[in-house]
Amino acid sequence: MNILFLTMSPQLLKIEEHAIYNDLVRKFVLEGHAVYLMVPLERRTGKNTELYKYSGVNILGVKTLNVSHANVAEKGIGQLLLESQFKTAFKKYLSKVKFDLILYSTPPITFCKVIEYTKLINPVAKSYLMLKDIFPQNAVDLEMLSKTGIKRFVYNFFRKKEKQLYKLSDFIGCMSPANVEYVIKQNPEVNPSIVEICPNSYEVVKTNEMTDIEKINIRKKYNLPTDRPIFIYGGNLGKPQGIHFLVDCMRANKERKDCHFIIVGRGTDYPILNNFVKEEKPTAVSLFSFISKGDFDKLMDACDVGLIFLDHRFTIPNYPSRLLPYLMSKKPIVACTDPNCDMGAIAVENGYGLYCESNDVNVFTNTIDKILKHNLKEMGENGFQFYLNNYTVQHSYDAIMKHFNKV
Repeated sequence: MNILFLTMSPQLLKIEEHAIYNDLVRKFVLEGHAVYLMVPLERRTGKNTELYKYSGVNILGVKTLNVSHANVAEKGIGQLLLESQFKTAFKKYLSKVKFDLILYSTPPITFCKVIEYTKLINPVAKSYLMLKDIFPQNAVDLEMLSKTGIKRFVYNFFRKKEKQLYKLSDFIGCMSPANVEYVIKQNPEVNPSIVEICPNSYEVVKTNEMTDIEKINIRKKYNLPTDRPIFIYGGNLGKPQGIHFLVDCMRANKERKDCHFIIVGRGTDYPILNNFVKEEKPTAVSLFSFISKGDFDKLMDACDVGLIFLDHRFTIPNYPSRLLPYLMSKKPIVACTDPNCDMGAIAVENGYGLYCESNDVNVFTNTIDKILKHNLKEMGENGFQFYLNNYTVQHSYDAIMKHFNKV
């Protein structure tokens, strides 16, 4: 098949790297499909729109404004222009290709014109939305948008775009059962039969487990204790993660002698954590702003439990992709989230983690106490098996391709 993949992820320009979309694209190529990526070439790169082939994938880089890590004005304008820029580039470079499948994910929700035009060329082409972020409701939850007042105009604009995207999608792949339920409930015009599970996923990569000596050496490298379990959080440090609550949790546990906490990441709210560490000098908390992916993977292997944080205000059921590296590294998790997220419930049900809501520091501390009494190695093995049974790239590929294999 000819497959068009619309994406905002610049990481796909390095298709050989391991990431949820990179691994899926390579899987389609491995199965003999012709994949065409459309990805932004942001203004900061200095590159113009171009079509080229790399690692067996046809890549159409589209010149855009800076739509990530930019000031609010440029990012907002860039997002609004993105749809027309992608469509113009598609018409110039790809209009002669007859696509059988159109893949796209959220964010953004502004690919409608490109999808419509692609289907105009081949009316029997199937469109598949991999739903990752439910926008604009997530922005409403974090009080960045509002359904009332002057901000309602922005909300209404994007909500209309969201509904249009659902209408254009032949299938909607969600990350978890709670996601499926939410989309169907909040969008009664969507046919429930097209909404299904298509999880975040990775390739199965065979690696040798780290020895105890290697773990000790890694811990010493980062000046970490070698005689107690270590909890690690890795990823974005922004509004969705509820950083103020995370700091409160670290403050309540900052002098523990029976465990240690590591936080690794960058984001808009990193300074809040940095100020806490500088001012209070917690003995049981370490903070790192940046570690390369290779070094982070080694550090994670040397730790014992993965942490996941989400802001308690969320009414949408997020399902952070950060879960997968923890499971692949055989780490049990503590999911500290809003009550609408089903990640914690799934972890508890399948024996690879514990859950607490992200609104009570005492409950968080009690949850840490509880998991320290568990067999962490056994829980980690449970998580790894759950990953093998549910979250490999084969599962995502099969979820999409079953709609074609029936023909």
